[in-house]
Amino acid sequence: MNKTDERIGLLRAKMAQTSTDLVAVGPGPHMQWLLGYHPHADERPCLLCVSQTGAAFLMPSLNAEGAREHTSLPFFKWADADGPDNAFSELLADLKVNNASTIVLDETMRADFAALVQDALPDAKRQFTASTVGALRMCKDNDEYVSLKANALIADKAMQAGWAAMGSGMTELEVAAIIRESFKSSGANPLFTIVGAGGNGAFPHHHTGDTKLQNGDAVVMDIGGGMDSYSSDITRMAVVGDLPEGYEEVHNIVEAAVQAAMAAAKPGVMAKEVDAAARNVITEAGYGEYFVHRTGHGLGVEIHEQPYLTSVSETVLQEGMVFSIEPGIYLPGRFGIRLEDIVILRSDGPEIFSELPRTLTRV
Repeated sequence: MNKTDERIGLLRAKMAQTSTDLVAVGPGPHMQWLLGYHPHADERPCLLCVSQTGAAFLMPSLNAEGAREHTSLPFFKWADADGPDNAFSELLADLKVNNASTIVLDETMRADFAALVQDALPDAKRQFTASTVGALRMCKDNDEYVSLKANALIADKAMQAGWAAMGSGMTELEVAAIIRESFKSSGANPLFTIVGAGGNGAFPHHHTGDTKLQNGDAVVMDIGGGMDSYSSDITRMAVVGDLPEGYEEVHNIVEAAVQAAMAAAKPGVMAKEVDAAARNVITEAGYGEYFVHRTGHGLGVEIHEQPYLTSVSETVLQEGMVFSIEPGIYLPGRFGIRLEDIVILRSDGPEIFSELPRTLTRV
């Protein structure tokens, strides 16, 4: 059985468990995970539809020939001159889901694609993918582990390239360019390079800019690249020259929060319990108001995907789930500190993908 057949089989099992009659996904991450491919994404409705007994594509004629090279699933083609409605009706009849009572829509696809499905099945109860494709994507198989590990090591190398080159007088953008070039030289596509110097580091999603690094700047470095449909995500800290006042104390608190979250992350534990473990360390140290985001997010085909480690998430962690652990403290006008590792959950706890320590790097 090939990977596509295996994953569609897993999806059908989930559909049976959740009494789902039809899953409809557009070109994007869910389709990529199911098929290892997705057709060109544009304004023309293109849908992979999976029932409990069959699967087929609503396919724009313009893209059919190129898509046929990648999948043997049936196509219900439509031309620009005709529109997709009749072809979609034929697809629903072929899959015997004209009277579907429960459908799952891809929350990442275009709204007009979703409207096409809902208009054709107005009486169906609508859900999104969290209980079906999304739930399956949370637990990674060994092939996914290998890809994620390879991506993590590439990110380690890119981080080290940034450290080796950065120094006082360089701009954030110049440091980011070196990191991006390292990703490219390793065969990965650079996806994001947050470099936040000094007070800029107090903005968790700072837009890297022309700020020059100066002596005494703590620098948040949050980077990621993608290769073979998977990606990396890692955050480490560097300080240019002298440590800013109070830095060492805050770094140690954030590191303690990481370790607390790592210790709490076990199969069977709710995601919110891992968030609480990290948050309690920071709160008890007096910095609770400065930890302004969740503790983690899943990583796989997308940089942010299920599970989400928030204070309210009741997702039960399972062996094979991949997610970040990334508490932070952000002190306005001074500096921010975030330490992030991506882990895969094993039977005895998290395995970290990166091989870089979380200790401070001085440049």
